[in-house]
Amino acid sequence: MNHPDYKLNLQSPGTPRGVSSVVGPNAVGASPGDKKSKNKSMRGKKKSIFETYMSKEDVSEGLKKGTLIQGVLRINPKKFHEAFIPSPDGDRDIFIDGVVARNRALNGDLVVVKLLPEDQWKGVKPESNDKETEATNETDISEESCGHHLLQKSPKGWNGPDVIIEAQFDDSDSEDRHGNTSGLVDGMKKLSVCTPDKGKEDSSAPVMKDENTPKSQDTRALSEKSLQKSAKVVYILEKKHSRAATGILKLLADKNSDLFKKYALFSPSDHRVPRIYVPLKDCPQDFMTRPKDYANTLFICRIIDWKEDCNFALGQLAKSLGQAGEIEPETEGILTEYGVDFSDFSSEVLECLPQSLPWTIPPEEVGKRRDLRKDCIFTIDPSTARDLDDALSCRQLTDGTFEVGVHIADVSYFVPEGSSLDKVAAERATSVYLVQKVVPMLPRLLCEELCSLNPMTDKLTFSVIWKLTPEGKILEEWFGRTIIRSCTKLSYDHAQSMIENPTEKIPKEELPPISPEHSIEEVHQAVLNLHSIAKQLRRQRFVDGALRLDQLKLAFTLDHETGLPQGCHIYEYRDSNKLVEEFMLLANMAVAHKIFRTFPEQALLRRHPPPQTKMLSDLVEFCDQMGLPMDVSSAGALNKSLTNTFGDDKYSLARKEVLTNMYSRPMQMALYFCSGMLQDQAQFRHYALNVPLYTHFTSPIRRFADVIVHRLLAAALGYSEQPDVEPDALQKQADHCNDRRMASKRVQELSIGLFFSILVKESGPLESEAMVMGVLNQAFDVLVLRFGVQKRIYCNALALRSYHFQKVGKKPELTLVWEPDDLEEEPIQQVITIFSLVDVVLQAEATALKYSAILKRPGPEHSLGLEKESDEEPED
Repeated sequence: MNHPDYKLNLQSPGTPRGVSSVVGPNAVGASPGDKKSKNKSMRGKKKSIFETYMSKEDVSEGLKKGTLIQGVLRINPKKFHEAFIPSPDGDRDIFIDGVVARNRALNGDLVVVKLLPEDQWKGVKPESNDKETEATNETDISEESCGHHLLQKSPKGWNGPDVIIEAQFDDSDSEDRHGNTSGLVDGMKKLSVCTPDKGKEDSSAPVMKDENTPKSQDTRALSEKSLQKSAKVVYILEKKHSRAATGILKLLADKNSDLFKKYALFSPSDHRVPRIYVPLKDCPQDFMTRPKDYANTLFICRIIDWKEDCNFALGQLAKSLGQAGEIEPETEGILTEYGVDFSDFSSEVLECLPQSLPWTIPPEEVGKRRDLRKDCIFTIDPSTARDLDDALSCRQLTDGTFEVGVHIADVSYFVPEGSSLDKVAAERATSVYLVQKVVPMLPRLLCEELCSLNPMTDKLTFSVIWKLTPEGKILEEWFGRTIIRSCTKLSYDHAQSMIENPTEKIPKEELPPISPEHSIEEVHQAVLNLHSIAKQLRRQRFVDGALRLDQLKLAFTLDHETGLPQGCHIYEYRDSNKLVEEFMLLANMAVAHKIFRTFPEQALLRRHPPPQTKMLSDLVEFCDQMGLPMDVSSAGALNKSLTNTFGDDKYSLARKEVLTNMYSRPMQMALYFCSGMLQDQAQFRHYALNVPLYTHFTSPIRRFADVIVHRLLAAALGYSEQPDVEPDALQKQADHCNDRRMASKRVQELSIGLFFSILVKESGPLESEAMVMGVLNQAFDVLVLRFGVQKRIYCNALALRSYHFQKVGKKPELTLVWEPDDLEEEPIQQVITIFSLVDVVLQAEATALKYSAILKRPGPEHSLGLEKESDEEPED
């Protein structure tokens, strides 16, 4: 998405672009709200564009007194002049209007803001729900629920694809299926039930002050509900953004300026990042003479400075990646932008690994552990998974109860605390799952061999073993270090086949090899028993008030030779996934209680705050207007509303998908924290799971938080010394794990988006039904049901004779009048309202990685209308 140069030529002739001597009303870097003040104060001489940051002392004092507020900055990716931080009171987010008010902070930075006077707060029309935004919804996804992120055989229905990416998702547990990690949708913007606004409702148009927003003298008359607190950034506490960006190089437009001979302009793909001056000496040698040769070349640039008197940052070109729109250059750009370390592990790190291979368990270690090698223990994973964290066992006892075990790879045995390996794993904090590959947290020797619970080899594990009733009630519980020998590596498909055929013997050739000490029948019965107990555990969890917000997730089929996507499908979450998930949840909860009881000040736990109240209440009001009363008094009440409101027909299921998507937005992100840093134990709660204590224990191969928890559990059981870590130091580790997890999740989403864009280009156009999820006065948003993507369709891009917005009661409605193909025919009318089903076609655009949604004309003959992605250009 290029930035046209004409936007830069707003200064007096001869002035270097980006160094402002006169900033006009719409100067780059100024936001609409900055116009009046900047005109007068900056006319005629060079002045600072941005305010000087407050001193550390003043910031500290202001935070203590409550005159300043800190929070993570979120910039809307489609309207980059809009930014927000969460309000401490859980109400509507605090609005930061424009690049100047953002004061050089980037997305994800921890900033300190000062509230503006009330007459400068953002006016919100009572029914507009903050106007619409085509924002990216970033939601946590489950790992126990989605498998372990690698490759799976093709499902039925695909003609010979080579590889399917089964679950490229980084996290487990139903707890992580909710959570709007970046909260980019403010105040339910996408749901706006809005009155007609003057001016075009188009995110590609310059956003001027809303004509319906009251002038300052009228602001006091507005109810408090109609105002959104607005603020400006006065300090950056922590630059969490990597300061790296992917983009393209351009010559400066003003060939007469002094800067033209020294700098090129770097134009980032992500419009939330400012444009950057880069020294010509960093650029390719022939760039000045042949700039068009590089028009489609991706570069990585790092910001090194951003002065108060300059609209643009100063940067350094780090690397040329390759052609825009190609998988590997785009992927490397994504990884670099989000600070993912994908370099090879150093020799110093590799020296920490066992050097004499094949490695065997030392006899003295065998003597320290409970030996479970003769037990029937097995793994259930995607068919091509290589990092096998967890195994299960289930044995029926003579009294009718069951001994059930969850056995987790004992990664902490191989990662000595304080070693180089420990330090790099702590820094990476998580493996990162892309569609086509994994960036591992640990060297592959550990991930795929020594720690991975591969079948028919002795492995070191940490186990939780329960005595359970058939209903899943815990009678006894045991924690300890163990040795196991997995008898087989089942895929989710294998386990599903066993569940679906409880009485049939599954042919040997349809199953993986099973160790001779155990039979197919024994494994089959264990799977059936686990499934039976898991169903009871799951039922009880929802009776006890748990919430699940399953959103549509894509899995891809890849060409084995080219790596290009051949097809995709919505990932199916089945009983075999649920089986694994229930026991992982049970183990995580059990370990959370154990470490917290033993170390009340030093336990690493995981909390999930309740949803943002303002966004939730806006959404409830919206649903009420749609005739869908929703109870959000608790997580369980919301879950009940979502599950009981709908039938099983196609329309009802589509409507449930839309509502699930909507209700994921107010959800907050689950967070790691140190128990000693929160005084109020009520804040420890996990909203979605509706439990008082929770942690992550079950995936230490790919999450460093789990390694810390393993060490705490080992100390709690007397295997090692009490942890010598202060609560604030542990909290810093927790914060880092949170940051890296969020970055990892965003990278996964971008990887999926990249592959889907390429799929549309390579295999499109793609047809699908879509359901309308938001109606604006000149556009509407749809959820494309076959692929789970959201698109916006603008009326002025359709072959319409006219269109009309109105409210029927409180429901927004757009009537589209299509131009007939034959002038003698009557025009076709189409009414678009929330939950309307429409037919769309997804079609690639000329620009790399861009695709449009085309609305099919209703009736037997289809006339196509085009929806283009926003081409809004940054002002910074």
